[in-house]
Amino acid sequence: MPNQAPNATPTRTAAPPLPPVTVRRRLAALLYEGVLLFGVIFVAGLALSLVLQQRNGYTHHRLMAAWIILVAGVYFVGLWHRGGQTLPMKTWRLRVTGPDGAPPSLARATLRYLAAWLWFLPPLVLHPLLNLTVPHTLVLEVAWFALWAASARFAPGRQFLHDRIAGTRIVAVPR
Repeated sequence: MPNQAPNATPTRTAAPPLPPVTVRRRLAALLYEGVLLFGVIFVAGLALSLVLQQRNGYTHHRLMAAWIILVAGVYFVGLWHRGGQTLPMKTWRLRVTGPDGAPPSLARATLRYLAAWLWFLPPLVLHPLLNLTVPHTLVLEVAWFALWAASARFAPGRQFLHDRIAGTRIVAVPR
């Protein structure tokens, strides 16, 4: 170090901001997340079915739905708050952060989880209101999902609406 005094410590420059993560990469992580979440929900549903001695899907179905939403919430909120990553996010080198760059607070992670239901709820709410058939609802769900994902391309930092609502960001984790 040519022009530095012998005892001087090197000055640190601020790290450059991480580039926005592509929508494609986040959707790939979401697909992997769905596969993993299927297993988590299957085990949770099986456990509740055994406890309730459920014989068919019609008995206690509202309780089962609430249980699954709760289990998924604990899974996501807990992992996001603890380290900012689920296993698929680690695989795809993604992290959810709060405004300060640290993992989101418990309140922010919870708000992000609740707002993420906007990916699915609007078409599901329309199903009984418009008396739609299941195939029509599925088509509407796929179209809504595609529009929601495409909307990130035009948002600041390419963030999805639920991240903007919660004040969180998805950032790339350097190798």
